[in-house]
Amino acid sequence: MDIPRMDMPRFIASGGGAGFAPKAPGTFGSLVGLALGAALLYFGHGPLLLCTLLVSAAGIWAIGKVGGAEDAGWIVIDEIAGQMIAVLALPFFSLRGLLLAFLLFRLFDITKLGPIGLLDRRHDEWGVMGDDWVAGAFAFICVGIILFFFPLDRP
Repeated sequence: MDIPRMDMPRFIASGGGAGFAPKAPGTFGSLVGLALGAALLYFGHGPLLLCTLLVSAAGIWAIGKVGGAEDAGWIVIDEIAGQMIAVLALPFFSLRGLLLAFLLFRLFDITKLGPIGLLDRRHDEWGVMGDDWVAGAFAFICVGIILFFFPLDRP
């Protein structure tokens, strides 16, 4: 895949270039969100939430600038934000918890169940970001329910 000129909107929309991975760019974007979320969770939920909001705002702006209404495969800022929402459900840094948040987010992002699919068909920057926000929220809820019944051990 030829990587186009990298201006700031394209850099942000591609998740720092992760979206140009030759295979599974959405998964690579989710891994960026997972790594960023894990690093911030180490410092608490406040920094993670703030960064999630900043990534989301930057994503709306960047997708609008690159004309990404059709959600090109290389646009992964939406996966980064959605994955960070899922990580917010974790009470503390845990590799098992991060794996659970990652798998559930990818499940909802790929299957596009219910309102996720509706937002995906919106075809504007709000739809591109919105379907992943909702997928992240679904994963957040499921992680919370699972951890209520099967709590993580503190590290």
